[in-house]
Amino acid sequence: MRASGILMPVASLPSEYGIGAFSKEAYKFVDMLKKAGQRYWQILPLGPTGYGDSPYQSFSTFAGNPYFIDLNTLVKKGWLKKKECRACDFGNDSRYIDYEKIYLNRFEILKKAFKRSGIESAPEFQTFCKENEEWLDDYALYMELKQANGGKSWSEWADPYRLRNAEALEAFRKEHKKGIRFQKFLQFEFLEEWKALKDYANHKGIEIIGDIPIYVAFDSADAWAHPELFQFDENRMPVGVAGCPPDAFSATGQLWGNPLYDWAYHKETGFEWWIKRVAHCQKLYDIIRIDHFRGFDEYYWIPAADETAEFGHWEKGPGMDIFRAVEEKLGKLRIIAEDLGFLTDSVLQLVADSGFPGMKVLEFAFDSREPSDYLPHNYTRNCVVYTGTHDNETLAGWYCELNEKDKRLALKYMGYKELEEQDAVWAVIRLAQASVADTCIIPIQDYLCLGNEARINQPSTLGGNWIWRLQKEEVSKELIKKIRKMTKLYGRLPE
Repeated sequence: MRASGILMPVASLPSEYGIGAFSKEAYKFVDMLKKAGQRYWQILPLGPTGYGDSPYQSFSTFAGNPYFIDLNTLVKKGWLKKKECRACDFGNDSRYIDYEKIYLNRFEILKKAFKRSGIESAPEFQTFCKENEEWLDDYALYMELKQANGGKSWSEWADPYRLRNAEALEAFRKEHKKGIRFQKFLQFEFLEEWKALKDYANHKGIEIIGDIPIYVAFDSADAWAHPELFQFDENRMPVGVAGCPPDAFSATGQLWGNPLYDWAYHKETGFEWWIKRVAHCQKLYDIIRIDHFRGFDEYYWIPAADETAEFGHWEKGPGMDIFRAVEEKLGKLRIIAEDLGFLTDSVLQLVADSGFPGMKVLEFAFDSREPSDYLPHNYTRNCVVYTGTHDNETLAGWYCELNEKDKRLALKYMGYKELEEQDAVWAVIRLAQASVADTCIIPIQDYLCLGNEARINQPSTLGGNWIWRLQKEEVSKELIKKIRKMTKLYGRLPE
């Protein structure tokens, strides 16, 4: 079934308090999607972010980001006063997030709400804690220990805590009962609000495409609580880490630093942890996009002590075994495989065997030096076409930076001799919408024809990423009509 959607992170929503949240603006965004004839809202991972603010380096693969809790919802519940929220300094730039101010002030106001909530005796809170105890207990303890250690990674904690000495952890739990409950409260409130928003979207005919990174962060409750899942030495330190080899974009490759899975152990357990992870994601999202899908076929192993990704090598991943195990337990999966980058025959085979739609990105299509699989005439129906992703330039930024040969190829392909920047953006959007791909996803910045000042992320850089936000009323009624008209023209309107 042909359909289309819009890519925009939750953090990028407009809101009163410095960062996008599950607020009335989120509901308005869903309404806008409905009016524009869209079927999907694609978001980025919802996990709690740490140093660098990347949603792909989260403190937990199961937990949610407390920044997304809507303060006005807590006001309505009587747990906060409006003037208390307005008195907090979350930054006053409505276009860009100030993560430092959010970090310094958000938790203090949330603690006030927790103290007034009386949530600890509420049956629904107790049920939530019991149903999620497998990951929630470790996560809440981890976050409280992290705070007690000045925010340091677990690898820098004293040995009794780092190595999870049972007596030391029990003593810490007793001493920090309130703080641990506060962490659980944040997760309870996050999930309540997200479920309400997702239910609203689903009721309006909008499905959520969620995003899960293949790897977890080293500085995470997952790595601390379950070292057996990873390639760690006897001191619980990584022997190898994840990344990408050198290529045209980076002479030294990309050193992500994530711990690598001990796939032999996962296979022995019947991929139990992955089954739990995917089951959890199925509750949060309607469709799951798996980042760096090729890592299931082969993964790039870099010695943990190395400072660049130059001297790594490829190792074999679990292949179809993992997906067979997950589908056996959870049924047919709705997954998008992020299969971008250099693809070997075995990766292409894995995507084909899985049956999952892969990704086509039009910003990668116009290379005057060689033919490209990303040109629409090469697509099959079972794929998802994007103009660009969160890691790419905006379309306007990309078009401005395009070299003359590639620009000429793009214009020739689209049937033009010359185009102004805004017209070029809409011409590429039209290519995506008109393509045979069943699903078409366009970042909101491209519909707005914004330049690279609106880019979400520039890989392998620190600072200035993940901060862009939509302005209130920036999506005009005229733009909504224009999006709907094009969606209808190319047969993508929901039935």
